[in-house]
Amino acid sequence: MSDESQIEIPQSFVALYVAPGRQKPSLPRDELAARYELCEDMAQMLTETASNMAFSLGITEADVLTRCLQGLRVEPAVVSEVESVWVARRLAELLNWPPLAADAAGDTAA
Repeated sequence: MSDESQIEIPQSFVALYVAPGRQKPSLPRDELAARYELCEDMAQMLTETASNMAFSLGITEADVLTRCLQGLRVEPAVVSEVESVWVARRLAELLNWPPLAADAAGDTAA
């Protein structure tokens, strides 16, 4: 059994790749796991940076998350637009901050 088959991908991430009216993700399991690992790693790496931004710049948690989201979307982007929102929301979760609002994320999903 490979390591990839043992990775638990949260439903919130799987949902990024499930088209409306469908039940299965549009990516094969190994690709989905690789994308998830990249995004989870990105969120984990940003925790210290985000904390430091809030402290050193004296800005709100929402402002920090918005700036991180904007940074994730700079070309050449490593993550897709929907993945960038997931990373920002995961970052908020890791830091125990309120989640990024849908309007700030540029989407309508909560």
